[in-house]
Amino acid sequence: MGAKVLERFPAGAPRGSWPAEEYAAALRAEGEPATVVMDLKSDAFLVVVPAGEED
Repeated sequence: MGAKVLERFPAGAPRGSWPAEEYAAALRAEGEPATVVMDLKSDAFLVVVPAGEED
């Protein structure tokens, strides 16, 4: 099973700021199964959803 990246956020957000988590929470509130994962290679947080059958 794959995942589709919806948004990328740099890992260097100011202390106490979680923009990727906030974005994913907003998507989950709308019914999207969004998750935040860390891409170590690019040093960024990715907001992803499961890839659908059509992808």
